[in-house]
Amino acid sequence: MNTEFRKTLPGTRLDYFDTRAAVDAIKPGAYDTLPYTSRVLAENLVRRCDPATLNASLSQLIDRKRDLDFPWFPARVVCHDILGQTALVDLAGLRDAIAQQGGDPAQVNPVVPTQLIVDHSLAVECGGYDPEAFEKNRAIEDRRNEDRFHFIEWTKKAFKNVDVIPPGNGIMHQINLEKMSPVIQVRDGVAFPDTCVGTDSHTPHVDSLGVIAIGVGGLEAESVMLGRASWMRLPEIVGVELTGKLQPGITATDMVLALTEFLRKQKVVGAWLEFFGEGAAALTLGDRATISNMAPEYGATAAMFYIDQQTIDYLKLTGREDQQVQLVENYARVSGLWADSLKGAQYERSLSFDLSSVVRNMAGPSNPHARVATTDLAAKGIAGQWDDVPGQMPDGAVIIAAITSCTNTSNPRNVIAAGLMARNANKLGLSRKPWVKTSLAPGSKTVALYLDEAGLTHELEKLGFGVVAFACTTCNGMSGALDPAIQQEIIDRDLYATAVLSGNRNFDGRIHPYAKQAFLASPPLVVAYAIAGTIRFDIEKDVLGLDASGKEIRLKDIWPSDEEIDAVVKAAVKPEQFRQVYIPMFAIHEDTGPKVEPLYDWRPQSTYIRRPPYWEGALAGARPLKGMRPLAVLPDNITTDHLSPSNAIMLDSAAGEYLAKMGLPEVDFNSYATHRGDHLTAQRATFANPKLFNEMVIEDGKVKQGSLTRLEPEGKVMRMWEAIETYMERKQPLIIIAGADYGQGSSRDWAAKGVRLAGVEAIAAEGFERIHRTNLVGMGVLPLEFLPGTNRKTLQIDGSETYDVVGERTPRATLTLVITRKNGERLEVPVTCRLDTAEEVSIYEAGGVLQRFAQDFLESATA
Repeated sequence: MNTEFRKTLPGTRLDYFDTRAAVDAIKPGAYDTLPYTSRVLAENLVRRCDPATLNASLSQLIDRKRDLDFPWFPARVVCHDILGQTALVDLAGLRDAIAQQGGDPAQVNPVVPTQLIVDHSLAVECGGYDPEAFEKNRAIEDRRNEDRFHFIEWTKKAFKNVDVIPPGNGIMHQINLEKMSPVIQVRDGVAFPDTCVGTDSHTPHVDSLGVIAIGVGGLEAESVMLGRASWMRLPEIVGVELTGKLQPGITATDMVLALTEFLRKQKVVGAWLEFFGEGAAALTLGDRATISNMAPEYGATAAMFYIDQQTIDYLKLTGREDQQVQLVENYARVSGLWADSLKGAQYERSLSFDLSSVVRNMAGPSNPHARVATTDLAAKGIAGQWDDVPGQMPDGAVIIAAITSCTNTSNPRNVIAAGLMARNANKLGLSRKPWVKTSLAPGSKTVALYLDEAGLTHELEKLGFGVVAFACTTCNGMSGALDPAIQQEIIDRDLYATAVLSGNRNFDGRIHPYAKQAFLASPPLVVAYAIAGTIRFDIEKDVLGLDASGKEIRLKDIWPSDEEIDAVVKAAVKPEQFRQVYIPMFAIHEDTGPKVEPLYDWRPQSTYIRRPPYWEGALAGARPLKGMRPLAVLPDNITTDHLSPSNAIMLDSAAGEYLAKMGLPEVDFNSYATHRGDHLTAQRATFANPKLFNEMVIEDGKVKQGSLTRLEPEGKVMRMWEAIETYMERKQPLIIIAGADYGQGSSRDWAAKGVRLAGVEAIAAEGFERIHRTNLVGMGVLPLEFLPGTNRKTLQIDGSETYDVVGERTPRATLTLVITRKNGERLEVPVTCRLDTAEEVSIYEAGGVLQRFAQDFLESATA
């Protein structure tokens, strides 16, 4: 620990580091111009680095030298049970590999505090109109996930520094916001800013508190767990000034959907954003959290707000200890992290967004940044005429209406607004349509408490929005089965069915296999669509029903006023509710059970947990970058849902056929996500999304949709998994060619693991989303970026070619992609090596993060 700039925090016995003095010692006056993010990163360095590294790294930070590696030391890791469990499966496999080489497996432990929240494994099999939905869904979750939960229980005892929050308690991001993040940490008598990485792209949710928290893939999280710095190129820090204020009747969801569209157009992919201005200062912490949560939807790495009075008020509201609240305020004021101290901050790029311009919005039909104003639904061809035939579902039937996702359920105003909408609708005799599967899945148990306090629980239940879970559900594709009769009608009539949810993701094929498209909306709008029953309904104009006197009822007649929402929030949301939920949840329980062995006893028949293969065979051998054949040629905006879907497994899929062969009944196939601890199941999800468009597969002059590819050199079209199996048998190295923004969406390490196990050695794309690119490097897959003006179309790539990569792999070097066409023509194309740092080159050359750690561990043990 660096001690040169150590001081004592006024009014306490705690020490802190005078980062202003450290920065100004290198460049006088520089501190006052640094953005908030740079100040927190500087504090991290001053606390952790030796003087030589400190001076060099602070110089980079001040001068924005992006061509050099920069170390960051997150204080903790937060995980949900899908990527978090997968990371721990990898560490258990690493222990086996270490033991086989004569090392001590018990020495392989996270050295950074790691919090695992089991929140991604529950499917909404029972909708919110069933009064026993919560208990039934939890029982199904426990039955289906027995293998997974057995392994998680072992990790609690086998690994040091791992804390587990069991299922049924909420979503990791909302728990992180409401309890886990102290904003200012204290360890060994030293206070410092909280920082964390999380195995979910929505980890920036807690950035709203002024905490640098970014989403990473499981592989990068594993590296941080094991004590390595998170190395990066210094990001672009963009200031986003929020001006004006929201109009009456406009929710935080409307605001964030408008911001998502705006920021995508401003190309902030990979940037770290800081929101400031009078508009930002006036936003509640709940509204700020809604903005920060959706950082991955507009492509940013972080979405920061300053620490100010809103932060302090929120910490008090959520029941934090008085001493901790005072520490946050004192520290921020003394250290230069309080909002008033940032008025001189200088940004490399500044944007401005007027909150008063926001109207009521939705996003869809398949991307979070595809905003559409509710007044424009008809003009956009979404709303329109439909046949209202008694006993039949209409065109555009809304088969799922879900109030879900921490994006909105961490914002009391949004949830209370939905409850008041339900109350108003019930008073006028409105009801949900019978084909709509409704649900309420809050990210925290506190939501149920303040809805009870407000007298709104029964109102929501009456419309079918009873609590089905405290977990990440529909937004993650865990929407559960439909009523068999409804599903059969969709099939028989080839019905265009849709979903409306208050989540953050609506990619094609994600929400439900029979929901052809999905729309994001605020919680009160979700209630309205449950009543309307079809996306063809013009939600602003059409008649929802008639009251007792025969008067027409429209949306405006049941929409609650801002004044009423605010009054109910003030009266019903109380600090004691948060204490009631979180004090017992985080109480320290002494584990008196039997000790466990340091090596996990793998269950050979498990389809959930299996020893990973990353230290075996070709994965641990040489890196052939010659004679590669394309597995797929892909368009722009390929998401990790295309690469490795998370939704329900269908019987006729490659994974479904495998599970049936393993003796698993179809009713318990569960989701792709829950099986990611077993590579034999998970690798069959590679490109298994039925909405995939692989440009190698052409039918009648058009790209055919489906999980398909063309086997080469035969030119035979077949299902993706069968082609992968064939290539694996041939030991054929593969490449993927893609367009812009490759790897959008969830921080899904299996989107990289799946292609690596398939034999993919390199991916050449026009651009990569940050987290996925890091995951590729972590799995030993080489990311290559076409130079501007060059792409698969200008090169006339059709998938019949073979590819070689020539050149020395150094950070961001220009390499040569040699394309050999079927007719023998040879083309040499310059590409950028997207190994961005020396650390990434080292990881790639070792074969990946896990191989690199095993090598270092054994070398250290030998020394």
